Amino acid sequence: MAGQLSHTLPRLTVDGNRIIEEQSRRPILLRGVNRSGLEYSSPGGAGSVSKAGLDERDVDEMVCEWHANIIRLPFNQDWALSREGYDAEPYLTALDCVVRSASQRGAYTLLDLQWLDASTRRGTLRDGTANFVPCLPDTSSIQLWRQLARRYRDEPATLFDIFNEPHHPLPDDRATCGRVTMEVWQRWATTLIETIRGEHESALIFVPGVEWAFDLRGHPINDVKDVVYSTHVYPGKGRDWHAAFGHLCCDVPVFAGEWGGGTEDIEWGRELLAYMAARNMGWTAWSWSDKPRLVERSESGEYQPTEFGLLVKDALQSGLAQK
Repeated sequence: MAGQLSHTLPRLTVDGNRIIEEQSRRPILLRGVNRSGLEYSSPGGAGSVSKAGLDERDVDEMVCEWHANIIRLPFNQDWALSREGYDAEPYLTALDCVVRSASQRGAYTLLDLQWLDASTRRGTLRDGTANFVPCLPDTSSIQLWRQLARRYRDEPATLFDIFNEPHHPLPDDRATCGRVTMEVWQRWATTLIETIRGEHESALIFVPGVEWAFDLRGHPINDVKDVVYSTHVYPGKGRDWHAAFGHLCCDVPVFAGEWGGGTEDIEWGRELLAYMAARNMGWTAWSWSDKPRLVERSESGEYQPTEFGLLVKDALQSGLAQK
């Protein structure tokens, strides 16, 4: 049955620098939150959704209480990729559950290829923690997006964020890809876009920048149309927002797939919200369930906003997340 996960949500497309409803041609401003957890919650045992603490109440809070009209859902390639000797269906069913639950309440789901696997350490971050975000996709990513595009081609509620954060390898990362320039990344992005469109011609596709997705200079991609360009904005990235991504807003849809901070970043967050609102930028704040947190303990059903989360909640509830 076509669209059985999407309920009545209309299909979205691109018109100039706006995202619009395909049939009505009305613009829609997508704003919401990241619901991380499935990238590291394995499909065995109780299942990914239960391990991540992601249930109907969780989605109720994000969509009905906070008024998010989009949930960005990071996932893990290794668990989502069907292949010989491995059944991905339990994990894919977890993705389906979120799409269905969100759309039933009026929100889209943006599938975000966050990790290639949960076992490969890809260097150490400045704070000393292990990094599992890869520099680039791999050849299996092509197969993955072909499968997912086929699975969701009749589901208007499902959107596609092709790769989380292209970046140069960290000093202790064993990656052999070399420096990840915009030229290198655009070749990969074009391949993934063409792969998805080969199965799902009307897919709404989100394409990040380089330097951990922050820098969109060099976009848009030549001869690639009707995509959304996605930046990730954090306090440590500096304040040259116009050069990094704002300059594109007059020509193509620009979206902040991640942005967030702590108590000390409230004023920064207010300024970024105003900057994005003035340019009709959509966004999904990071994160409902990982640092920097928007709520205290979502996995336990405790949805008390952090100070930064209250800023995000107020922005969503004020009507800024609406069409």
